[in-house]
Amino acid sequence: MKYIDEFNDPELARRLLDEIRATATRPWALMEVCGGQTHSIIRHGIDQLLPEQVELIHGPGCPVCVTPLEVIDKALEIAGRPGVIFCSFGDMLRVPGTDRDLFRVKGEGGDVRVVYSPLDALELARRNPDREVVFFAIGFETTAPANAMAVHQARREGLANFSLLVSHVRVPPAVEAIMTAPSCRVQGFLAAGHVCSVMGTAEYPELAERFGVPMVVTGFEPLDILEGIRLAVRQLERGEHRVENAYPRAVREEGNPAAVRMIEEVFEVTDRNWRGIGPIPRSGWRLTDAFRAYDAEHRFDVSGIRTEEPAECRSGEVLQGLIKPTECAAFGTTCTPRTPLGATMVSSEGACAAYYLYRRMSAPTPQAGRAAREEMNPVG
Repeated sequence: MKYIDEFNDPELARRLLDEIRATATRPWALMEVCGGQTHSIIRHGIDQLLPEQVELIHGPGCPVCVTPLEVIDKALEIAGRPGVIFCSFGDMLRVPGTDRDLFRVKGEGGDVRVVYSPLDALELARRNPDREVVFFAIGFETTAPANAMAVHQARREGLANFSLLVSHVRVPPAVEAIMTAPSCRVQGFLAAGHVCSVMGTAEYPELAERFGVPMVVTGFEPLDILEGIRLAVRQLERGEHRVENAYPRAVREEGNPAAVRMIEEVFEVTDRNWRGIGPIPRSGWRLTDAFRAYDAEHRFDVSGIRTEEPAECRSGEVLQGLIKPTECAAFGTTCTPRTPLGATMVSSEGACAAYYLYRRMSAPTPQAGRAAREEMNPVG
């Protein structure tokens, strides 16, 4: 299969669904780790097409969503300062801080710019030597190599006016935190293919063995996800718990060694707070001492900010897979993309945003699921 249309083929999807239905003999709960997978699942109605025995739980795989409130407030503080050009990917601009967002800062006169790469921010630093250029470096392992390369290049060129506000998070510690939570119902994982394309799969076999859960590396198209579900259910039915790669066109066991080397040169592992979840040991990266001069948090002295989440927002429970977005009373009422209470409603990978965008405005019913399965049009 070489072309994207082949990964949306309705006939192949039917065959995979038939195999899943024939394999599942008891209830199983699988968590898709990545928010991009969540959006694909909701967009194509994959969760409604699955047999009733197979439940998909949405995980914390949205880096924008788990960026802690205090880091958002630090970004707002830095972005509002004179002489600063604050650069970010677009889906961070609507993420609410304590009392405003980056769009509000921009409207109040702050120089906030949307970029498509940290290298765009680096170019702004070259062109504006009299301004401080700050890039909001968030993301899972997927975006870390490019951010590391940007600060590496800044040091090589001697660009003293460039820095990163870092809020990188790592997937394996989050999986461990999910599995050790008292309320955990997860019996298997669909691992994020783009993360594994960078880091490889070496960290996952130990987790699969320790917690007795299959971990299937999966892509983002409908057939990718269905194949990942098929393999995970097959393992569960057989009593197996190992790592399988259902995304071989993009993922190798060793990942991308050059990217990993760049990450390890520029970043070091640290504890990280996850929005709506709390602190997870060794779940993030920060700049090493050799690159500490490019750390915006230290450069602008914003380390003392303390915040508190709005009580009515249940995005933390959504991120942990404890509830679906429609189970939050604020969803679609007081919390919408125009008036978000949490990042999950405005991030391009947020579960609440997926439910709102694809009009999942009420809790699913067994009747709705049966109707979708009978229609059997997963990509139409």
